[in-house]
Formats: sequence, C-alpha cells, structure tokens
Amino acid sequence: MAPPDDKLLQRLLATFKPEAREHIDAIAAGLLELERAPDPNAQAALLDTTFRAAHSLKGAARTVNLRDIEALCQSLETVFAALRRKDATFTPELFDLLHRVAAMLGTQLQFVGEPATRPRPDITDLVRSLQSAATKNGPAAVRPTVAPSVAHAAESIMETTPAEAPAVATPASWRLAGTTASTTASTTASTTASTTVRVATEKLDAVLLQAEELLSAKLAATQQAVRLRQCRAEPIEWKRRWMKLRPDVRSIREGLDSDGVTSGSWLRLMEFVDWSRGCVESLDHRLMELVKIADHDQRTVGTMVDTLLDEMKKVVMQPFSTIVEVLPRTVRELSREQGKIVELKITGEEIEIDRRILEQMKDPLIHLMRNCIDHGIETPELRGHAGKSRAGTLQVSMAAHDGSNVELTITDDGRGIDAATVRAAAVKQELLSAEQAAALSDREALLLIFQSGLSTSPLITDISGRGLGLAIVKEKVEKLHGSVAVESTPGKGTSFRIVLPLTLARFRGVLVRASRRLFVLPTSNVGRVVRIRTADIATVENRETIVLNDRVTALARLADILELPSTPDAEHTPVHQPGVVLVWGNQRIAFLVDEVISEQEVLVKRLGRQLVRVRNVAGATVLGNGQVVPILSVPDLVESAIQSSGSARPVRAVAASAPKQTVLVAEDSITSRMLLKNILESAGYRVETAVDGVDALAKLRNGEFDLVVSDVEMPRMDGFGLTTQLRADRKLSQTPVILVTALDSREDRERGVDAGANAYIVKSSFDQSNLLDVVRRLI
Repeated sequence: MAPPDDKLLQRLLATFKPEAREHIDAIAAGLLELERAPDPNAQAALLDTTFRAAHSLKGAARTVNLRDIEALCQSLETVFAALRRKDATFTPELFDLLHRVAAMLGTQLQFVGEPATRPRPDITDLVRSLQSAATKNGPAAVRPTVAPSVAHAAESIMETTPAEAPAVATPASWRLAGTTASTTASTTASTTASTTVRVATEKLDAVLLQAEELLSAKLAATQQAVRLRQCRAEPIEWKRRWMKLRPDVRSIREGLDSDGVTSGSWLRLMEFVDWSRGCVESLDHRLMELVKIADHDQRTVGTMVDTLLDEMKKVVMQPFSTIVEVLPRTVRELSREQGKIVELKITGEEIEIDRRILEQMKDPLIHLMRNCIDHGIETPELRGHAGKSRAGTLQVSMAAHDGSNVELTITDDGRGIDAATVRAAAVKQELLSAEQAAALSDREALLLIFQSGLSTSPLITDISGRGLGLAIVKEKVEKLHGSVAVESTPGKGTSFRIVLPLTLARFRGVLVRASRRLFVLPTSNVGRVVRIRTADIATVENRETIVLNDRVTALARLADILELPSTPDAEHTPVHQPGVVLVWGNQRIAFLVDEVISEQEVLVKRLGRQLVRVRNVAGATVLGNGQVVPILSVPDLVESAIQSSGSARPVRAVAASAPKQTVLVAEDSITSRMLLKNILESAGYRVETAVDGVDALAKLRNGEFDLVVSDVEMPRMDGFGLTTQLRADRKLSQTPVILVTALDSREDRERGVDAGANAYIVKSSFDQSNLLDVVRRLI
C-alpha cells in the first residue's frame, strides 16, 4: 500500500487539476481581453483579474509541490506587476510571449499525476523571456525561483486589490466562461462553498445512465396499463352480448316454470348461467379496479421518471460557453499565422446542452472555424480591393431551434464558395462524372463539400486541403442525430448551420412496421405521415415519385431500402399505402411502410463495438413489452434511397495487376532521403532519389514518375525552383509535387502555392501516415 502522505498527495492533485484548469483558462481569456481592450481603465481591471488568476494558480501549485507551474506563475506575476507600475508596456511581442506561457501552463497541467520519468518540456527559456520582459524598462531581473521578497510583494499587491473587481466593459462576444468565473470567484466563494461540490464526470455519467434506464420502467408501466385495458375489453364484450341474450334466457326460464319442468339438468344449466354472469361481472369489476391502479401507477412512475430525468439532464447540461472559450485563442493563432485580421463574435453562450454533445462538437467546431479562416476570409489587402473592411468577421452563434433542438451557426464574411469550382473539383477527383456534376443545382453542388476527399484548396497543408475536415464534421453531426447545411454567396460569405438535439439519451420516435418487423424513426426527421393512393405513384426518370402539396417528392419502399424479404401480403397491391416523409437537410423522401403504429418516447441503446457502423441503423431501443427494436439512421436512409435510384457516385476502380507507382524523392540530407524512401517503399511505391533540385529535374526529364516529394532547402536548386521548372515544362507540368520542409511561415506556404506545389507538409508536424494520405490523394 502507498504511504499515507502519497495518498494525501494524490487526493490533492485530483483536486488541484480542475481548479488549475479554471485558473489557466481565466489567464488565457484575460490575455485575449487585454489584447482587445484599448481603454486603459478596462485594461487595468482586466490586468487585476488576470493577475489574481496567476497568483491563485501559483499558490495552488506550491501546495502540491509543482515547481514548474509555480515558477511560470511567479514570472507572470513579475510581468503583471511591472505592467501595473507602468515599468513595462503591452506590445504585440509581449502578448505573443504571454500566450505562449499560458499554453505552456496547459501543457504542464497535462503532466500532473504522471510518472516522474516521463520527459517534461523545459520552461527555462520562457522564464528568462518573462524576466527580460519585466525588466526591460524596470529594475533588476528576478530569478525564476520563488523569491520570498517577490512573493511578499505579490501578496501585498493581492491584498490591495479590491475583493470585488469592477465590471469589465468587454464585448459580449468575447466574454468567456473562464473569465467570468475568475472575475466573480472572489465574490461568490463564501456563498457557494457550502452548496457546491466537485463530482467526477464519470460518476455523473453513471448516475445519468441509471436514471435513463428508468425510462424502460415507465414504458413497461404504460404497456401494462394498455394490456389491462385490452383484457377488460373481453368482459365488456361479454356483457354486451349477454344483454342481447338476456330476454331469451328469461323466456326460456319462464317457459320451463309454466310447463312444470323440474329436470335437474335444466336447473343446473340455469344455475351455471347465473353463476357465470356473476363471475364475469365480478371479474370485470376487479379488472376495472386494476386498470385504475395501473393508470395511477403509470402516471406516478411517469411523473417521477420524467422529473428525475429532467433534473439529471440539468446536472449534465453545460452552457455553450464551455467549448467556445478556446475559440478566441485558436482564431488569434490561425489568423496571425495566415496574415489575416479576424474578429470573432460569439452569441448564445448561455444556452445549455448535454455535456456529451458538447464534447463531441469540439472538433467539428474547430474544423469549421479553420475552414472559414483558411478558405473563406481573405487577406486585408484582398478585402481592401474588394471594398470590404480589412478585418474579416467570424460569427459563432447558438440559438434554440425548437423544444428539443438547438441550432449552431458559423458564419464568415469572406469570399464565399463558388459552386462551379466545387463541381470542377468533384469531377477532377472522380467523385462525379461531368454529366452528373452539370445536372446539380448550386445548392446541391455546395453539399459536395461534405464528401470525403473533396477539396478546392490549391495546396494541401497541415491546416487544410485534404478534403477531410468537412467530412469529419458531417460524420460527427450525424452520429449525434443532427444535421448540417451550408449556404454561401460568392464574394459575400458562407454560413454553416448545424441542428443538434439538446440531449442524446431519449427522443420522440415514430414506430413503424415494414416486412413484419418494427422500426423507430426519429420524430424530428419526420416531416409528415401520409396515406398514399397507389394510383398516384408515378415514375419520373426511373424513380418513383408522388405529389405532396404541389411538390414532386421522391418515393422509396422502406423494406427495399433495408433489403428485407418480401412478405406474401406484399404481393397484393392495396388501394392506399401508409408512408412517412423523412426530411434531412434539403432532401425530402417519402418511404412506404406496412403500418404506422404510434409515436412514443424511446431510450437510445448504443450498438456494441462489433456493430459500431451498421448501414441504415443508428442504435436500438427496448419497448415496454421487452422487444428490441432498431432505431433507423435517417441520413443513411436518404443516401441509400438516392443511391438505389441509380445516382450513386462512381467508385474509382484500381486494377489488381496495375504496376507500382513511381515516386521521386529529392532531398539533400541522406538521413531524410532514406527515411522518406523507406516510408514510401513500405507503402508499396517504387522510389528513386535525387540529391538536389538539379539532379531531380534531370531524372524527371529522362524517366516516368507519378509524383515528386521534395525538400525546399537544397543546394543548386531548391524545392521552389524545382516546382517552378516542372510547371513550365509541358511534359511534366501535371506531375504532383509535395514539399516537405522545415519552413512553416505563411510566406513560405504562399511561395509554394505560387510555384505550383500540390501539398506543403511541415517537418515539425511530420507524420508518416500524414504523408502517405497526401500521396494517395494525389496519385
């Protein structure tokens, strides 16, 4: 067993990590606010708030003996103190340094609780840079360790800071949860200390799962009440028939009495009839009482379960602000890297959503923002020529969509998406034929950007160009039972709209029957339920259609889409057939079913790992009678219906006997050259090498190569010059070129674009799977 001191330390570290995350987020958010606040008074208030967060983090780190975090916070305090004394001033370079320190604090936090043998990043240079920044216009440098005099000075500064900082007049769009929490922490600590407790999310998830399982008990109680009512229907029917036979029985009895018939058989028959009537009436009375009890229990259990689920939902619901607090920093880094000016506006931070949905939406949101900055918003010079403001605007908003959904909108005022360019990219990358692309409307063409592998970027980089980002967004959103759509106006901007459910666990579903099997369709995707006259079904361009509200709607049979065997009844064509109109994005397709049974609340059961991706199936649910019923995936159904009509996109076929493709590697470093050669040969390519650009150009002119992988910095001819020479050569102009280099500045990437490179991979973020993925996309 571990010593008691170690156990105590582990408990302290477990408490420290969430507290430290709040302080680090507050520091990062405060720096972003400081960078945007031109008013000196606002800057002073923000500086105090950020100073307090750094001071609190330093004290907490000292308690658990985390020297690196303590030293960074000490140096931060030194800089903040110098800024308060006016011995130092804010500059772009200082802000860059402070943001690097905030990022390093986050990195250091990831190592908390990890084995000491795991290598840690060195903070020495950052501490020295902070010292230099603090003493550039002020007194002597401060050592990176926590000196008592400096600590005392910091304590005195904190003591002179008012407990309640004045409200900061910052734009609502930049007000982050971390900043708000740090600003109000001192004022609410005394009132919330006794009413707030930290609970691990795993424990909350376990309790929520158990609470959600109670929905099955609610459905079972409902089913039991229904069954009892059905049972009572038989005695009621008996009583109805008895009332009709009662006069006849009375006549028979009177006739027997008048004739003086005293046969024991007749008497026993009459006695049995009287006993049966009493028995049935007693049974009916008891069933009536049971129905009343079952209805009462159903209402009681239903109310308790609904209340419990609603309260548990509130526990796991988190405001949208919890995932947008990292966006300002991301936007700042991306825009500075690309030489663009981007103003971020965020609204709807207060709207609360299931934490599980928020966690799943982090990556898609980052993908969309990167796409807007990289592809959408122009450089200040281009915006100026177009008559726009030099600064682009990126707006992220969350709003209630209806009672059970929310809408997330990401909008930029950039160059927009040209539908013709998207069509051309789809044809070039063999996702569509030229005829299919030409037949698409602009709205349909825009939806192609969500296809995996499609990109309109002229260059593949570590930021974009691989055609994966928006495909990942679509896949993530659909897994959450949401939908994503895009609208764009060339020259004006682009807007992505994502509709998401408020919670994942339960939803309203329509229970239908097809080929004698039950299925559930999400009510949110059901446009309407219809009865379709068989005579009204028409065939247009080899596709069955019907007219609904003067609108031609595609028609499919659910059993056929699910590839279910036909039943004998299916051979008989009825006059009317029930149908369900499913809506997904801009698509509306009617599906014929055998029966629309009911609408009810369902609890989603996830499929196991073995069935993680079954086409047309999103999950399963258990009905009140214990029957397991599949929940159908509306996006898959719509896509399957479209493909079944013969409009599926062609699949690129590769002959099994095709010869190996040949790649030329141009690299002056023998180590790097052999590494690239081994990676490509292991993936099945034939590889030749060149020691510089001149050698590579000679080999290209004398041989046949499918692709070139080149370093940039080489003697005699660098990678930019080699690419330029290839594009000027009629024979070699179409050969794809990948530049693998240590040069990662925006200017270098722009030189790669100008030279005609197809991809630009930075060595600092080099990954062999990354390289192979790009190679496969280009040849």
